[in-house]
Amino acid sequence: MYEKKKKEKEAKKKQHTMSVKELRFRPNTDDHDLEFKTRHAREFLEGGDKVKATVQFRGRDMLYTEKGELLLLQLAKDLSDVGKMESKPNMEGRRMIMMLTPSKS
Repeated sequence: MYEKKKKEKEAKKKQHTMSVKELRFRPNTDDHDLEFKTRHAREFLEGGDKVKATVQFRGRDMLYTEKGELLLLQLAKDLSDVGKMESKPNMEGRRMIMMLTPSKS
């Protein structure tokens, strides 16, 4: 019984739980800011965490939903070497959300 519990405890130490990290953008996010957040997302994906990318639309920003979708697709393209798109960008209220998961490498 003691040996069994000891083995279970040892196995539990080595496991990695996957958490979800969130990155928030606005539709008019500048190129430098996008690159900066892309580097953070790359670190998260390499560490084995999922990334939830969100574009927040406020007021007149709702006119630029296609701009927000292009922003998220560009992010997914930049991170295609370390992660893959789990869900495509879709609108939920005033937010557009996309999930990225680490690739199996």
